[in-house]
This record gives sequence, structure tokens and C-alpha cells, in this order.
Amino acid sequence: MVLETLNPMHYITSLVPDVMPAATVPILLLMCFLFLIWNQEETSSIPGPGYCMGIGPLLSHGRFLWMGVGNACNYYNKTYGEFVRVWISGEETFIISK
Repeated sequence: MVLETLNPMHYITSLVPDVMPAATVPILLLMCFLFLIWNQEETSSIPGPGYCMGIGPLLSHGRFLWMGVGNACNYYNKTYGEFVRVWISGEETFIISK
């Protein structure tokens, strides 16, 4: 009994309930559903890297900083074609080349 009271895990496990409350599961499902709706974007007919919760613009801008404008434009034109949508400094930018 003395060893049980001195064990720090005894205090931690006594604070955590054994069963999740019944309202927690629907609230978590609702939050996940709202998160998916909030991050849903309309698909564009213009090719280019996807938005993907803001990661696409960061990668696109990083590629322009790392490779330079000319090399990055060539990369996107080889990958997506003559008309490409990218993000530079958080703004949607179109690259048109032929």
C-alpha cells in the first residue's frame, strides 16, 4: 500500500477517466467535419501545384526563391504545360510561356 501511494503513475491514472464521455465523440466528429469543409477548395481548371492547406503556396514560393525565377518557370512549364498557376509571396500568379 505504501509503494502504491509513492508511485507517481498512481496519481496520473487516477486523474484520467476510464471511459471517454459520451459527448466527446460527436464533438470530435463535428470538428473534423468542419475542418474538412473549411479546407475544401474549388478545383481550378488551370494546372499547377495544389493548394493542400497552404503547403502548395509555401512550396511554390520556396522553389522560386531557391531556383530563381527563370529555372522555376522552366520547371513548372515542363511539369504542367504552357499555362501554369503558382503562388509567389502568397499571391496567385500565372506563368504563360510557349
